[in-house]
Amino acid sequence: MNILSILLFSFALLTDTHISSSNPRPMEDLQRSIAEINQNPAIEFVVVTGDLTENGDRASIQAIKNALDQLNVPYYAASGNHETTWSESGVMDFSRVFGDSRFAFTHNGMYFIGFNSGPVIRMADGHVAPQDIAWLKHNLDSVSASGDAPIFVFTHYPLRNGDVDNWYDVTDVLREHNVQCIMGGHYHRNLLFDCDGIADVLNRSNLRDKDGVNGYSIISITDSIRFNEKRIGEEAKHWLSLPFEQKTYGASDQALRPNFDVNKEYANVKRVWHKALKGGIYSTPVTDGKSLFIGDDVGVMYSLNLRSGKTNWSFDTGMRIVGSPAVSEGVVVFGSANYNIYGLDAETGKELWHITTNQAVMGAATIHEGIAYIGGGDGRMFAIDIKTGKVKWTFDELKNYVLTRPLVYNDKLYFGCWDTYMYALNLADGSLAWKWNNGNGNPKLSPASVWPVAANGKLFITAPDRYFTCLDAETGEQVWRTKEYKVRETVGLSEDGQTVYSKCMWDTIVAMDATTHEPITRWATHADFGYEHNPAMPLEKDGTLWVSTKNGLLLGMDAQTGKVLWRHKIGNSILNTPLPLGAKECVFTSSEGTITYIRVK
Repeated sequence: MNILSILLFSFALLTDTHISSSNPRPMEDLQRSIAEINQNPAIEFVVVTGDLTENGDRASIQAIKNALDQLNVPYYAASGNHETTWSESGVMDFSRVFGDSRFAFTHNGMYFIGFNSGPVIRMADGHVAPQDIAWLKHNLDSVSASGDAPIFVFTHYPLRNGDVDNWYDVTDVLREHNVQCIMGGHYHRNLLFDCDGIADVLNRSNLRDKDGVNGYSIISITDSIRFNEKRIGEEAKHWLSLPFEQKTYGASDQALRPNFDVNKEYANVKRVWHKALKGGIYSTPVTDGKSLFIGDDVGVMYSLNLRSGKTNWSFDTGMRIVGSPAVSEGVVVFGSANYNIYGLDAETGKELWHITTNQAVMGAATIHEGIAYIGGGDGRMFAIDIKTGKVKWTFDELKNYVLTRPLVYNDKLYFGCWDTYMYALNLADGSLAWKWNNGNGNPKLSPASVWPVAANGKLFITAPDRYFTCLDAETGEQVWRTKEYKVRETVGLSEDGQTVYSKCMWDTIVAMDATTHEPITRWATHADFGYEHNPAMPLEKDGTLWVSTKNGLLLGMDAQTGKVLWRHKIGNSILNTPLPLGAKECVFTSSEGTITYIRVK
C-alpha cells in the first residue's frame, strides 16, 4: 500500500496517570484531560500506556476504568509496572476490569498493538513475558501475511538495555515487520530513544508538572508521525516528527546484546539439562528426590523428572502461579491467582483437594509435620492438613497480601506481609504471638518478599528499607539492626546456623554472624554482578553458597570465606531463588520461562 495516500488522523496518548485512593490529584488531572479530549473532534481514539494506578489495587483500577469510560472515542489500555509489581490479585484485576492487559486493533489500514513490559510481582527490570512475545509474534506475522500495513507498538518501558532485560527478544520480532515506532511512558517526560534501530518515543505523564499543569500527547499521522505535547488549556506544542514510510531494518547491533563470555571463563559449569516452559517462572522448584515441581505464569503446575527434565505430568489452573510450591508425604501444595489453594498427588498430578479463598493466592507454601502453611491475597494465613485438605486454622488479621514463604521455627510461624508487618503466630492455633514493623508506614517498604530465617533464638530479615534486621524470635524485640550494607529483600542461613547471608544492591554479598547480639560481619565480597534488586535468596548447601541475580547470572561462592568459585550466565532476566542439590549441583528457574539443572565439574 502507498502510505503517503492515507488521510490524516490523530489520536491521544495518556500515560502514567497514577490514580490512587489516597491522593485525589491524579484523578483531577485525568478528568481535565478527558474533558479536553472530548472537545477535540480530531482525536479518533485514545491509547493508555501503563502506570494507570499507583498501587495496582482493584479499587484504583476500577476508578480509572470508570473515568476512561467517559471518553466519547474508543480507548485501549496496557498495564505498567505499578500494576504488575504490587497487586493483591496476582496482576489479574487489570485484565478482569479492562478485559485484557494488552490490545491489538486496526485503524485506517494501520495496526496498533500494546502489551506489558513491566516486572511481575517483584522488584526487577522491565520484562516481556515469553507468552506475550509469542502472542506478539503471532499477531504481527498475521498482519504481515496479509499486506504491509504500518505497525505501531505500545509499551510502558522503552525496549532498550537497562530498562527491559530481554528487550532484544522483542526487537528481534519487531524488526521483521513494518514497525513505524514504539511509544510509551515511564520516564514522565518526552524523550526519543533508539532501540536497536527502532525509534522508541516516550511521552509526558498525565500528572501535573512543576508548573502545576497536567497534560497528554496528541499523535498525528500524515506524511510524517507528529508528536505534540498538549498541556491543559494551552495550544498543542509539536516536539518531534518521525518519517512515515515503509520500514526495513538491517542487521541488529550484536554489540548491544548481553555478553556470555563468562561461561567460557568457567567452562567447568555444565548444563545437565535445560527446559523452556510456555510461561514465565517467578518461583523456586521443590523436589521429593526424584521429581521437580514448579508452576508458571500461565497457571500450569509441572512435575518434571529431576535427572532428565522430562515432563511427568502437568496441572492447569488457568491463572498464574507465583508462589513456590511445597511437597511432603506424596502431596504437592501451592496457590494460584484463580483464588484456590491446591493439594495434588505428587505421583500422578491428580487433584486431591482444593480450598477456594476470596482473592489470588501468591504466597509460597511451607509444609511442617503434615500441615501446609500458605498466605493469600485476602488477608489470611492458612494452616491446612495436607492429606485431607481440612483447614486447621486461619489467621485473618492481615491488611494486605502475602507473597513470602512462611518459616516454621520452634513453636511459631513467621512471615511478612505487604501491610508493613512481620508476623509470628503460634503454630498450635494460629493466634498472634507478636508483630513488628520497621517504623515506616509505607507498605512498599514491608518485609514481604524476603523468606525469613531463624537460628539461635533469632529471626533475620531484610526489606526494601535496606536494613539488615535481627529480632528475638520469641518476643519480636529488636536485637540489632544495621544499614551498613545496602541489603534488600534477600536472606539465607548457613546449614550450621552460625552465619546469615544477604545480597546487597551494589555488587556485594555479605555474611553476618548469626550468634551474636550485635551486627558482626564475617565477610563481605564484591562479587561484580552490578546493581541488583531481585528478591532471590542466597542459599548454602554443603559449603557452597548459591546466589542468583536479576540479569541471569548464577554464582557459586565458598560459604566460609566468600570467595567466588565460579559464575554462569543463562539469559538476561530474573533468576529466582535457586534449589541447591549439593555443593556441585543446582536447579534454577528464570522469568524467561526456563528451568536449568547445572553441575560443576
